Amino acid sequence: MRVLIVKASALGDIINSLPLLDYLKQASSGIEIDWVVEEQFKEILEGNPLLDQLHVVRTKVWRKKPFARETWREIGELKGILRERNYDLVFDIQGNLKSGIITWCTGCPDRIGFEKVDLQESVNALFTTRRIPLRRQDYHVTEKYLRLVSVPFAKDFRAMILTSTIETSPEDDERAEVLLATLSDGLVFLFQYGTTWQTKFWSEKSWITLGQEVLSSFPDSTILFPWGNDSEREAVTRIAAGIGPGARVLDRYSLKGLTALMKKVDLVVGGDTGPVHLAAAVGTPTVSFYRASDGKSSGPRGANHVVIQSPMHCTRCFKTSCDKDAQCRDSIKVQAVLAAVESLLA
Repeated sequence: MRVLIVKASALGDIINSLPLLDYLKQASSGIEIDWVVEEQFKEILEGNPLLDQLHVVRTKVWRKKPFARETWREIGELKGILRERNYDLVFDIQGNLKSGIITWCTGCPDRIGFEKVDLQESVNALFTTRRIPLRRQDYHVTEKYLRLVSVPFAKDFRAMILTSTIETSPEDDERAEVLLATLSDGLVFLFQYGTTWQTKFWSEKSWITLGQEVLSSFPDSTILFPWGNDSEREAVTRIAAGIGPGARVLDRYSLKGLTALMKKVDLVVGGDTGPVHLAAAVGTPTVSFYRASDGKSSGPRGANHVVIQSPMHCTRCFKTSCDKDAQCRDSIKVQAVLAAVESLLA
């Protein structure tokens, strides 16, 4: 059997989808699994031993240049490759217009997606041939993905032990080891400041206070600050300076490089952002906080992870901007985050 998973973005969602590979391999002996992913996230899937082929798309570029010759050439090549693979099943776990068109391009007669009520964009239903209803207990996004994929195999994913795999290169692992060798002998924390929506950030003042409290509770420790763009680099530079000795701003890392580092630090703290999910996927304990999004639905699960939800009545609003943003940021208390850190390291 040959199947295709259509989950092109975003980083956290792709990471939450990784248990599907283990499920499919356990559910069907000899199965071949392909995946469609956006170019900027392909590193997470490259080298995965459970994948047979990776199909890379550039939908943002295509949308900006819809009539360019290169755009039509790339789309035509993708369609040809997908049809040549002759899939038995295609799973659209993205649920929007983009993924629906890609799913339709496969030509597979059995294209499986979510019911209209559970879709990101209802137009997606036009491109699938089977739509799977979710159950009330399927609250976490990973459970929703597994429900959709599991139906054709009639094997209960809840009765299975499923793991995630993210491969890193020896060079990335060595670079992480070299960095750690330059640090003091205490614990190593990674504070993930950057995220996407403004309503997912935490205040710089809170990060500084948390850093000072962590270094006070765990002497000789180091706090590392990664960053993804110039704005984040400027912010974490200010935060690290506010914390003082023990805080260190990193050079820019690739996704694979950051993954290798995540495997080796002792704990990661951050909001609802891909690197936090990355840390959880490679087995590193995390403390994460959620304001506009829902930590119960998308946060890391298990005894090694603590999820903190804003206590505001309007939490889980899923707004990308809000006039109560400052108040919402302050609703995530430093002492609550610190208590979660201390409980995981007790």
